[in-house]
Amino acid sequence: MSVAPAAVGLQLPHTLYSSFVDRSIIRLGNAVSWIWLLLLAVIVLNVVMRYVFAQGRIEFEEIQWHLYSIGFLLGLSYGFVTDSHIRVDVIRERLSPTTQAWIELYGLLLLLLPFIMLVLVAAIPFVSYSYSIGEVSEAPGGLPFRWVIKSFLVIGFLLLLLSVTARLSRVFCFLFSWPQEKK
Repeated sequence: MSVAPAAVGLQLPHTLYSSFVDRSIIRLGNAVSWIWLLLLAVIVLNVVMRYVFAQGRIEFEEIQWHLYSIGFLLGLSYGFVTDSHIRVDVIRERLSPTTQAWIELYGLLLLLLPFIMLVLVAAIPFVSYSYSIGEVSEAPGGLPFRWVIKSFLVIGFLLLLLSVTARLSRVFCFLFSWPQEKK
C-alpha cells in the first residue's frame, strides 16, 4: 500500500528538510493505513458477537472509535504531504504558479499554522490532565488509559505541523530560491 505524492497542481521544488519529512510521513502513513483493516475486523467481530451470539462488548465499541481516531489523526499529515486533501481549485487552477505559491504561503501562515497551534495549545493540557488523573473510560468494562487515545490528538497535529513546515520550505524555495536541495 504505497502512495507517492500527487503529481497535480503546483509543482514545488523539494528541500532537504521537506524530502526527509515527506518521506517519513509517507512511510508512517503507509504503515498506519493498515489500521483501517483492523478497524473493519473489529467492527465485523463486534457485529457478529452482538447479533449472532447476543454478546455486546463495550470494549469493542470503544476500540472502534480509538482506531478510527488514530487513523484519522495520523492521516491528516499524510493527506497534506500527498496533497490528496480536498481543495477548491476552481479559481486557483487558473492562476499562475507564482500566484498559486503566494496563496499557498499566506494560507499556510495565516490559516493553517495558527489553527494547528491553537489545537496544540488546547490539547497538551487536555492530555496532561487525563494522564495525571489516570483517566479511564466511564463505561462499565470500558478501556483504561484514556490519555493514550487523547495523546494522538497531540501526535497527529505535531505531525501535521511538521508537514506544514516542510511544505513551507518548499514554497519558500519556489518563491525565493531558498533553501535549495543540494544534489
